[in-house]
Amino acid sequence: MQKFTKEMVDDYADKLLIGLTEEENKMVLDEFEVIDATIDMINEIPDIEKVEPMTHALDDFEYVLREDEPEESVPIEDLLANCDDHTDREVQVPRMVG
Repeated sequence: MQKFTKEMVDDYADKLLIGLTEEENKMVLDEFEVIDATIDMINEIPDIEKVEPMTHALDDFEYVLREDEPEESVPIEDLLANCDDHTDREVQVPRMVG
């Protein structure tokens, strides 16, 4: 596997219009070294091609979801009673952006 170099990181950063400092470039290279080391470690596992991919850590994993049960909602009048200002069913708030 080809290792990442400083020049490769600079080239990708230029193509993506990302300006990297020398420190950021080194940080990216360090992260890729960790990724490369992890890939190398995985590639050293014997007969890895024969292992079935996992989707969950537990074999008997099952989503347990509750049934949707409609609940009575709060009347709109009660909600609007908590507002400083409203027009019909719309809450009026101060403008925050010019």
